[in-house]
Amino acid sequence: MKEITLNQAQQQVDQWIKTVGVKYFSELTNLGILMEEVGELSRLMVRKYGEQSYKESDQGKDVGDEMADVLWVLICLANQTGVNLTEALEKNFEKKNLRDGERHLNNEKLI
Repeated sequence: MKEITLNQAQQQVDQWIKTVGVKYFSELTNLGILMEEVGELSRLMVRKYGEQSYKESDQGKDVGDEMADVLWVLICLANQTGVNLTEALEKNFEKKNLRDGERHLNNEKLI
């Protein structure tokens, strides 16, 4: 499978929504859907990597698929609100490097 950039992902999601999906849900509806998807990811993660036991309804669920669901809705929200995720992520790296460049090196809990 060919790798895609964040920009390409935003374009492909937009194209899919406008053709197959008909139109975007409202921003608030998508925010609610994002929270649902994060909850589904959390449920699976605590069962796979935490101490919770699996339930029958958890069988066959895939962490990667759940992460992709979260990413999909996040991309929808970015498209709806005019956020270029590539630019936003680049700015976020800059912020983290300035703010946290040394901070974690001095955290004895991480040693």
